[in-house]
Amino acid sequence: MAVKTVCPYCGVGCGILAEARDGQVTVKGDPDHPANFGRLCSKGAALGETLDLEGRLLTPMVDGKSATWESAIEKTARAFREAIDAHGPDSVAIYASGQMLTEDYYVANKLMKGFIGSANIDTNSRLCMASTVAGHIRAFGSDTVPGVYEDLELADLVVLVGSNLAWCHPVLYQRIAAAKQARPGMRVVNIDPRRTATSDLADISLSIAPGGDLALFAGLLDHLARTGRIDADYCRDHVSGLTEALAAASEIDLSQTGLTAPELQAFYDLWAGTQKVVTVFSQGVNQAIDGTDKVNAILNVHLATGRIGRPGMGPFSVTGQPNAMGGREVGGLATMLAAHLDIANPEHRAALRNFWQSPAMASTPGLKAVDLFRACREGKIKALWIISTNPAVTLPEADSVRDAIRACPFVAVSDITAETDTAPLADVLFPAAGWGEKSGTVTNSERRISRQRAFLPVPGAARPDWRILCDVAAAMGWGEAFAYDRPADIFREYAALTGLSARFGRDLDLTGLVEADYDAIEPVQWPRREGGDGGGGGRFFAEGGFFTPDRRARMIPSVATPFARATSTAFPLRLNTGRVRDQWHTMTRSAKSPRLNRHTAEPYVEIHPDDAAEKAIAPADLVQIDNPYGRVVARALITENTPRGSIFLPMHWNGHWASAGRTDALVPGDTDPHSGQPALKASVARIEKLAVAWYGFAVCHSRFDPAAAYWARARSGGGWQAELAGTETPDDWIGYARALFGLHRDVSVLSAMDATRGTARVAFHTEGQVQAALFAAPEPVAVSRSFVADALKGPARPADILAGRPGAGRPDSGPIVCSCFDVGVNTILAAIADRGLVDIDAIGAALGAGTNCGSCRPELSGLLMRCSPSRVAAE
Repeated sequence: MAVKTVCPYCGVGCGILAEARDGQVTVKGDPDHPANFGRLCSKGAALGETLDLEGRLLTPMVDGKSATWESAIEKTARAFREAIDAHGPDSVAIYASGQMLTEDYYVANKLMKGFIGSANIDTNSRLCMASTVAGHIRAFGSDTVPGVYEDLELADLVVLVGSNLAWCHPVLYQRIAAAKQARPGMRVVNIDPRRTATSDLADISLSIAPGGDLALFAGLLDHLARTGRIDADYCRDHVSGLTEALAAASEIDLSQTGLTAPELQAFYDLWAGTQKVVTVFSQGVNQAIDGTDKVNAILNVHLATGRIGRPGMGPFSVTGQPNAMGGREVGGLATMLAAHLDIANPEHRAALRNFWQSPAMASTPGLKAVDLFRACREGKIKALWIISTNPAVTLPEADSVRDAIRACPFVAVSDITAETDTAPLADVLFPAAGWGEKSGTVTNSERRISRQRAFLPVPGAARPDWRILCDVAAAMGWGEAFAYDRPADIFREYAALTGLSARFGRDLDLTGLVEADYDAIEPVQWPRREGGDGGGGGRFFAEGGFFTPDRRARMIPSVATPFARATSTAFPLRLNTGRVRDQWHTMTRSAKSPRLNRHTAEPYVEIHPDDAAEKAIAPADLVQIDNPYGRVVARALITENTPRGSIFLPMHWNGHWASAGRTDALVPGDTDPHSGQPALKASVARIEKLAVAWYGFAVCHSRFDPAAAYWARARSGGGWQAELAGTETPDDWIGYARALFGLHRDVSVLSAMDATRGTARVAFHTEGQVQAALFAAPEPVAVSRSFVADALKGPARPADILAGRPGAGRPDSGPIVCSCFDVGVNTILAAIADRGLVDIDAIGAALGAGTNCGSCRPELSGLLMRCSPSRVAAE
């Protein structure tokens, strides 16, 4: 029987029907879940492929050796207790994650703030949405998302700012696309320095200058005032600070936007003249040294016009992680208490301490993420517990963070795998239960709480995070306060605790769920008040009622901030970072899926053609990107989608999947002064073509450790594949290949060498079945990756493999475009030509491509453009 649960990826919070049968897990979208109504993105659709136990951490590890739970718990509790006794509670810290369930988060926060007595618990959500949190609190008095997903479909204008929604939140993108198709008058504006997949949906695409968002929205506020669009009644009754905000907006230099006067006028007129407008923003806004001010500039225009909290109107922050919102609710950030209570308010602290009956209560904010790891490096943190995250990859100045973790006297790590860049730095490794094995709740970007349910047995000795935390708390002497038997007990305590929020007149209230049947909870938005009508949820602020002392919103004056780092002769390029369509965070889950790897299998860097020409970089060359903080090597993708003077690097690859792919090693630790969020999109760099003697591509049935100056490996349908490059050409390619794959002499070999061209092709086989193959050349290897990788699945002649592509009459599907249905670019192009397909819907009807998550639809549109008669004639 299928189990109703929730996707573990982004903050959309899609419902899933998962069923485990005969060792296989099938996953499909839940048609009844109000976040997705049955839709899933490519990552969600491939979840069943990510649940094998390869690489799983199945037993506790102490000092690199297998250990009992008792010894691991005791060592951790003793290290924390000794640090506290010798150096005080602020000498220890927990670094948590938006991957944790709310119940896990609640226990971690209770332990740290209410029993250890320090607020040194922060989370990777600090890297994600902290600027939004700070902006909400400044404007609304609380971290309240005012709108709901339905507003995206009801709006007449949707503005997307710093949000590649098509790749990062594909289901929301599809909801907007479907609404736009149903109402052709609906308009979409996409604001981004790059042209992204999301641009395909836009009526207006604004290629804003990096960092120009604040000036753009301050200018919009000034335009609204000059054209008489301010809602005087709403501002009179519900808003403070309008005069000051308007004065600051009138002084903003619009040249900072990098947009022309006609572009600005068109956008301003459209926004001002459309009543039902939703402004969606994400990491492109948040991850900046003025991220909080950018958030408030967006909130200002909605407050000034009263376009907030009503159907189809409002600012909307979309979160990057499955439970970033839940973590914020239970106080998982170092700057807040549980239930949106204020750590600086003594009444709030006293009420929470009394509720928990705790021996100590944190009274001041703790260390935010970047500062926390600096404190480790400086010797101020003596014991650190990292839970379900990989900071040695994801934090800015990642090389320095790795050294800081190594320098900390005691480090515990809870994770499902030891194959991360962070895990080897731990003194204690706790094996954690993963998605599908544990139960709890998560809250998505529209304040909707959903149940994540188990449908698989917990493997080995793994335990859920809440259980591990409770065991350590008990070993530290607080067993009675952490004597939970199951997640339902934790959730009920947390729901009851939110009554404090209601008592203080705050937004977060779940008291109506205290007596609910936990196992049967359906997706529900908060607030959900005790004794209410059972509806719950809804929108905030249409009639004011903000959570400031005078119940009025605050408009914050916009003041231009210099860009975090200025380019120079030495480092002339602006570095932008972000995500790719089919991978997630540092790939510990998504990289297990062969079909997700077929879309993008190695780190790449987008470079404008002019910048590439200056450095004699050709398509598919390997490129070194460096600055004073670190170095990355990636494949060159030369494209006009990235503006001249900028480069774009995805953030997913780590030391397990690539030799030098840790993007955040290039990012300085500059942070927003209000939120502490790092400016992950605002570094500078230089590029050079990497000098190599040979390039290679390799496949093998079993996992192998690439021996090369550059490598990037990935799971493939028939085993494993890797891109390679070396600085010295081997004298014996067959010997090199045998060593690379770890193959014995009894495996037969077939090779094709061309000394003149410097190429080598080697295939190993047993009884006609190819076991491994290596292709090498002085330039990027021209073989069909999909054909070669798929040849490992079944019978294939070694001679055919050496050709590197299918023979006559055997189609080569090419690189994957649609991961949901495994449809390659060559298949699509052939169908367009042979069947006369003229639009995306026709491609979908013929091949299925684009009919599930829809995140490939922009690429399908590009292929149709390539095949248009005018384009073909021009070429």
